Amino acid sequence: MSHGDRWVHLNSAGLGRMPAAVRELLTEWTRFEDRYGPYELEERLDDVLHREIHERLAALLGAPPGDTVLCTGAADAFAAVLSRLPLGPRDRVWTTAYESAANLGALHALRARTGCRLDVVPLRPDGDLDLEWMERHIGADVALVCVPYVPSGCGIVNPVEEVGRILAPHRCLYAVDASYAVGQLSVDVARVGCDLLTGDGWRFLRGPQSAGFACAAPRLRQALAPHGGLSLVPPHGAAAVALNAALARHAALPPRKDLGPGLRAAVEETSGTELIAPGRLQSGIVTFRHEELPAAQVRRRLADRGVLVWKTVAHQIPLYLPGRGVVTAVRASVHHDNSAEDIELFAAALGDAVARARPPSVHAPRPPAAAPVARALPSGPPPARLPRPREIGRRHLTLVPGGPPDPDPGRLQPGA
Repeated sequence: MSHGDRWVHLNSAGLGRMPAAVRELLTEWTRFEDRYGPYELEERLDDVLHREIHERLAALLGAPPGDTVLCTGAADAFAAVLSRLPLGPRDRVWTTAYESAANLGALHALRARTGCRLDVVPLRPDGDLDLEWMERHIGADVALVCVPYVPSGCGIVNPVEEVGRILAPHRCLYAVDASYAVGQLSVDVARVGCDLLTGDGWRFLRGPQSAGFACAAPRLRQALAPHGGLSLVPPHGAAAVALNAALARHAALPPRKDLGPGLRAAVEETSGTELIAPGRLQSGIVTFRHEELPAAQVRRRLADRGVLVWKTVAHQIPLYLPGRGVVTAVRASVHHDNSAEDIELFAAALGDAVARARPPSVHAPRPPAAAPVARALPSGPPPARLPRPREIGRRHLTLVPGGPPDPDPGRLQPGA
């Protein structure tokens, strides 16, 4: 199920495939840093770390170079900013049902520290944010609005630019989590109109892990200045160098083919599968579940057929997925280096993976063996099976349907 020795990688939303040249740089400068120390590395690469990478980030995000900051990841940057925001009990903070668990944790900590009220912007019946509700309820008491550009557990593209236009005349700060958008969508901070935009370098940008960035507008910096300013933990120097190289490679990529519709069609045409795709605008992230097979089993069966996807769990979007009866789901995502042939291989592998969801009845005649995947396979031997890690216990928290998504649901107010 691979193109030669290459697996069909459909998990850039989780961890992008780092290009060989970027990995070599990371290895080289990690060895240098280990031998001579971070200060020597910073002196050796001063121009790269303090000018070049910020110019690349500014070009990627449509932002002034002076507004970009390196950090260890989007969630870390968001939590650090919220820990210093000067809010009070009379302030309201808006979030959405698509907020990640990590960012919700930071919002709950903000509420516990300041006594502010935390509201959830309601959704329209189709799953889009209710912009009319936002227009009716925005006021001077709204101090912060947080919207994920693309959530981690479903492919909706939220209308961040429209939200920015609604908020522009008001005092509130506007934060956008672009972790799952930057690198797969065109992100322009000026058009979005946000005060804080955060992103990860290891997803669609295919940089190293624990290397991310934030874009902080002057208004946010001024609000934080009396309270310690904007202070983010930077990534290791070698990781920053590798991220700079990944940004350079990303900037040189040709225009991306939109493979998302083909990926969604492959899921819809597979018997027993259900798309989790709220909203009218979708990205290259496709989430689905099977009516009989657990997501972990679907993921393993696809891996056995050379297609790498990921399993997402309800607590990753605790205000949305559990309420829809979703406990676990499969997430596939496409990148610039994927091709139409990858989608065909995925479709064939998925059909084969779920073809025998139930064990055959002992009274029913055994159907003849079918090999629908073989027709899509290139010539040559099949790839080796991925080694499976030894199970040591539960690796994640699974929320069962009906369980409370919020540890303090009485104080997390839905929009009314």
